[in-house]
Amino acid sequence: MKIYSAPLQGYTDSAWRAAHRCVYGDGVDAYFSPFVRVEHGQVRRRDLADTMPTTAYTLVPQVIFRDMEEFDILVQALVDQGYTRVDLNFGCPFPPQVKHGRGAGALVKPDLLAAVAGRMRELPQVRFSVKMRLGMDDAHQWRASTEALAAMPVEFVTIHPRIARQGYKGELWMDELVAAIDILPHPIVFNGEIVDIQDIDRAMAIDGVCGVMIGRGLLRRPSLVAEWREGREWSADERLCKLCELHDMVYEQRRERLQGGEAQVVQSMHTFWDYADGQVEHRRLKAIRKANSLQRYFEAVNMLRRH
Repeated sequence: MKIYSAPLQGYTDSAWRAAHRCVYGDGVDAYFSPFVRVEHGQVRRRDLADTMPTTAYTLVPQVIFRDMEEFDILVQALVDQGYTRVDLNFGCPFPPQVKHGRGAGALVKPDLLAAVAGRMRELPQVRFSVKMRLGMDDAHQWRASTEALAAMPVEFVTIHPRIARQGYKGELWMDELVAAIDILPHPIVFNGEIVDIQDIDRAMAIDGVCGVMIGRGLLRRPSLVAEWREGREWSADERLCKLCELHDMVYEQRRERLQGGEAQVVQSMHTFWDYADGQVEHRRLKAIRKANSLQRYFEAVNMLRRH
């Protein structure tokens, strides 16, 4: 059973990944990068910068594409960086990506998936995996692509059992997940609504599941995997202490990387607290989110340390 950190645009960047590994240890088996994409015919530079190879933790870069041209550009760029593992995004629900045939929009194009499967076989030096949803607006849409998905020589398929239209809310289509486990020949990793230790246990108990991938649950509770590995729930004080340590490391790395001045750094750190409602008092989060200068920002953050 493996535990992976899911890719989340704007959150799990290189600063967060490195800091999380340092603060919470090696409980996460691999971190998946936010998707790398093509823009104006070439790979976005900031995406390549965020996926620079590292020995600090295991990083698997993820790509999102709408056709074989983009697929080839992206995979070649990552191979040139030295990568031998690549994850394919067939699950992104973000409308601007979906409507252009990327993410969940690519999942409903069996011909594209069949072409991708063929290209994979031409790249035996690369170990591929897939992250997918069940469809765009119908939980049965993935079934039309089962032949192409089954033909892909992938290590595993991560399934978030929702459709793109749901975003990150609404019921999980567990019956369709079970059907996918039965139909697809690949090992299946479960993703979706894992927010506590019991959720990890429940996901791993699903027959045919070989691991879990945690996204927003790890942003809400960065200690989640460490707690599960230790077999105990940390106290609120333990969690908050480590959360502040994580924050400080993320801040230092983003401050060094960002060139837009104080305002850009503060804005980038505001997102750090987007999912912290369950860990930090609402009034203290409100003060942090209202801060528009580094001085006021750290005055608000430091109130947590004195709490």
